[in-house]
Amino acid sequence: MWLDRLAGGPATSPGPSTPQAGGRPYPKRTSSTLSPYITSQRPGVSTRGSSLSLASNESSSSLLSSARRLNGSGLRQASTIETGPDSLEVLETLLAGLSDDYDQHEKKVVINKDDLNLEADFGGLSLKELAASQPPDTIAINKRKPKTTEESEKDRANLEDLHRSIEACDDVLESVELNLANFRNDLAMVSADIESLQTRSAALNKRLENRKQVEKALGPLVEELSLPPEVISKISEGHIDESWAKMLAELDRRSNMFKKKPETEMSNAAKDLEPILEKLTLKAIERIRDFIVAQIKALRSPHINAQIIQQQNFLRFKELFIFLHKHHSTLASEIALAYMNTMRWYYLNQFSRYERALARIKLHILDKNDALGHEDATRKATVLSSNRAPGPPHDAFSLGRRIDLLKTNNQAALSSYLAEEDQTTHYLEVPFRNFNLALIDNATAEYTFMATFFSPALSFNQISKNFNYIFEPTFELGRTLSKTLVGDTYDALGLLLCIRLNQHFAFELQRRKIPAVDGYINATTMLLWPRLQVIMDRHCESVRYLINAVPSKPSRAEAAKLSAAPHVVTQRFGQLLHGFLALSTDAGDDEPVVSSLRRLRSDVETFLARHAELFGDKRKSGRFLYNNYSLILTIISDANGKLADEQQQHFEDLKIQHQESS
Repeated sequence: MWLDRLAGGPATSPGPSTPQAGGRPYPKRTSSTLSPYITSQRPGVSTRGSSLSLASNESSSSLLSSARRLNGSGLRQASTIETGPDSLEVLETLLAGLSDDYDQHEKKVVINKDDLNLEADFGGLSLKELAASQPPDTIAINKRKPKTTEESEKDRANLEDLHRSIEACDDVLESVELNLANFRNDLAMVSADIESLQTRSAALNKRLENRKQVEKALGPLVEELSLPPEVISKISEGHIDESWAKMLAELDRRSNMFKKKPETEMSNAAKDLEPILEKLTLKAIERIRDFIVAQIKALRSPHINAQIIQQQNFLRFKELFIFLHKHHSTLASEIALAYMNTMRWYYLNQFSRYERALARIKLHILDKNDALGHEDATRKATVLSSNRAPGPPHDAFSLGRRIDLLKTNNQAALSSYLAEEDQTTHYLEVPFRNFNLALIDNATAEYTFMATFFSPALSFNQISKNFNYIFEPTFELGRTLSKTLVGDTYDALGLLLCIRLNQHFAFELQRRKIPAVDGYINATTMLLWPRLQVIMDRHCESVRYLINAVPSKPSRAEAAKLSAAPHVVTQRFGQLLHGFLALSTDAGDDEPVVSSLRRLRSDVETFLARHAELFGDKRKSGRFLYNNYSLILTIISDANGKLADEQQQHFEDLKIQHQESS
């Protein structure tokens, strides 16, 4: 309200003002902005400046200062709010300033020479009309109405609301300042804690490094002088498995360490630990003995597969026997002997059953009547048992498909069940092959197991002796079977087939690196070759018998019946020779069969020459010999090998020789 009065001058009436009758002339303006005679003057005071000065900042600044004093904070304020003057003082200052300005204005208004020469533009009005009119500012000021009481109360309420808002802001700012001060204090405490932790961490790292160095130096010594409790509990009461074997290895390592140390270098702690190690070693030996004995007993169970037990229960824990042999060699030898006796019984029992099953296979029986020079050869078949029965006819001199037994890719032996149920008649090489094939397969498995399980506790020489002890009765059973098969037979091709099979078994054992079976293979070879020589001698004797039976001078009737067709002996010899050549593709010159074939060939050639003389005609004799040698050459023409080439060349020369004479 006082601003309106200040702008309006000393008027007291709110109504429209009238021109003053006396005093100074009208052109003098109360408002400095309307005087045309002022050359320099200061700007007027803004009507809005004093209202803002009513909002004092004293409360906020005092609160902040008190908060700082309470918290004891050392925070430095970037800027502080100064306490302003009182509102009444500001009002008085403004009023005094305006009064001084007005007096100075009165003093400065002086009409000079320039003012007299001033041309005034009254807008087309006369002086009276101009005097009757009001200046624009005066009109504007007079039009202002004073505020009513309600408006003043409203402004007062607004100012009070503003004051309360400012006080609320002061409270918020005080709270923020308090929180910031607390935060700063907390931050200082955290910083101090971090510094303390860093110091402690550095100290701990140093201590840890020192302890590591001490542990590195003392660790091996402490480990030597202690035995972990888990090792003791596992070996004494734990189940025997892979982890038990690891604990056993740890016990063995510590025992070896104590054995290497001399008595003078052992400390008191080591002497205290030594009895514990000895007792634990004895406990381990006891548990190993019980475990291996239980597995040996399992091998005697009916219908058990020994190889499964060997792989799953013996080889998995081969370290047990090594430990046992190292710490108690006598007990280890007794357990090894128990195992050998068990397996000796096992293999003999299994192969005895298998031999009885093979004995039920029907076989062709070739006796001395199946010789090359026997004209009325009978065909018989029987089994290895005492019962004999006639079988299907067979050819004693033709190899046929019998050679497939050597070329087959099936390396599995005939099972006992199939052997008992087989109703086909076979030759002697069938049971020979199946028994010996099963024998070398089992021998390979057993030798490999023994070489793996018992070494390095036992030497390979000792392992070979133990192996032969196990298989000695089984090998004897195999030799007995071979004697039974070939003892009375005159099947030369069957004998040579058995020899080739036995050689194949020898090569296979060399490939498998099983030298312990060489004795059995060599014994079988020594059994087969002499019998083959006996059969070849029988063939030669039969041919010589025919030579002696040829008449020196046949009668005319007998001579007329003679034919130039090949003789039956030639047919048999050609087939027999072809069989021998087919089975001797890789044979060497030092084999007995080479000399036997040459003797038999010489006897056959002698017989053919004597028989050709019966014709009494050189031309017919040559034709007869040419036909016989041509037949032999035709039969053996598809044979391969060094021996076959020799025989083919020989009969080719004979053929050419008699072709010219025929």
